[in-house]
Parts: sequence; structure tokens; C-alpha cells
Amino acid sequence: MFPRTVLAASIAAAAMSTAVAQDNTPPASRAEVKAETRAAEKAGRLTPAGEGAAPTEKVTTKSTKTRAQRKAETMQARKSGDLAPAGEAEDAKKDKELQSMHSTKTRAQRKADPERHERRKRYSEDDRPPHDHTSLSDPAPDS
Repeated sequence: MFPRTVLAASIAAAAMSTAVAQDNTPPASRAEVKAETRAAEKAGRLTPAGEGAAPTEKVTTKSTKTRAQRKAETMQARKSGDLAPAGEAEDAKKDKELQSMHSTKTRAQRKADPERHERRKRYSEDDRPPHDHTSLSDPAPDS
């Protein structure tokens, strides 16, 4: 038992001496902290409040094309059909196509389908567990 106590004490002493050695620098004054914060804000290194993303490096390269050139390229891509739809437009088109599709069976064919009868039989009232409606009704009167 004694060696464990000595070991624990030596580890604690080493940890405390390391903490004291790192604490030799005096804490920054309030003015210094404010100045550091202002400098970080101007440099764009502060994380926005809330759930904002961490700051990223700003791209400093300039475009090699003029605005008119980019607009002309976009118009050409639109005319040739190479321009990808913005947002969820492609999904909306697929949804419309699915909604406009009609069944290949008539109502009579669907009703005569033997699988339909099997599904209905599986969920008939005889197979369902009985419902206990007493919990939904008013409490029983005192007897």
C-alpha cells in the first residue's frame, strides 16, 4: 500500500510543478484582451455568435472574366440546355411526372385482385386486438 501512496504523491507533485511553471506569465489585462479581440474581428478570425460556422480563409484571387463574359456564357449554356436547374427543380419535375401517372388497372380489376382480398383479410376486425375504451371514457361512478 505504501508504494502506491508514494507514487500517487509524486505524480501529484509533478503535475503541480508543471502547472506552476506554466503560470509564470502574468494574465493579460482587460485592455490587452480587448485589443486582441478587435484585431481578430478586423482580420475575420472570430466565430460568429450562435450556430455560425468557423471563419474560413477568404479567397483573394480575382476573376479572369468580366461580368459580361460570364453572363454571355450562362446565356449560351441556357440555350444549349447545359445549364443545370437551380434548387430542387429536378426533384419537382420527377414528382409531377409521378403524380401524372395513372394506374394501368381499372377499378374493377383492382377490386377483383386476389392479393387485395388477402391484405384485407389480414387486417379484418376479427384479427385485431380488442380495444379497451374504458380508459377513454369518464371514470366509473363511485359504487
